[in-house]
Amino acid sequence: MGGPRPRSESERESLCGADREVVRRAQEGDDGAFHALVDRYARRLFGFAFSLVGNAADAEDVVQETFLGAFRGLASFEQRSSVETWLFRIAVRQAAKSRRSRGRRRTVSLDHLPESRERAGWSPEKVDTRLDVRAVLGTLSSEHREVVVLREFEGMSYAEMAEVLDVPRGTVESRLFRAREKLKERLSGYLP
Repeated sequence: MGGPRPRSESERESLCGADREVVRRAQEGDDGAFHALVDRYARRLFGFAFSLVGNAADAEDVVQETFLGAFRGLASFEQRSSVETWLFRIAVRQAAKSRRSRGRRRTVSLDHLPESRERAGWSPEKVDTRLDVRAVLGTLSSEHREVVVLREFEGMSYAEMAEVLDVPRGTVESRLFRAREKLKERLSGYLP
């Protein structure tokens, strides 16, 4: 799927170090530091949540609840995992809550696609294909949808995915393999 490439070890270490410093300052009561985390991760978390819950309103709620949960848990965050992993783990739980509370599938609206038309190289064919992929993604189980989005859209490594989902790496690999097979099968009309 042409998503972002997984980050190199040095890129991850650089981000982790900057995030850890921001979290330390936030834990010491610096409100601006927590806002910096929100600024840094809100867009990615929205895209992630949108891919899991299927509409902008619910995705916004998931992101808001994610940051609320992070703020409440800030004092107890021991930084054994990266800040990114911690936030995405909270978002996965919030998305699951949102899906349970809604209890029904929703459709994807053109008005709420997370990418701007200019940045995405907009064309009617690309929009149709993107909508079809999103629609098919929505037919996957939540477990399969989560691994596809984390790997293909967020560019996370298998280890990061395992940590976010709180499952063994082998489970992540198995779910991703099955999810890709289902996507391939359901998108067969688009593949050459």
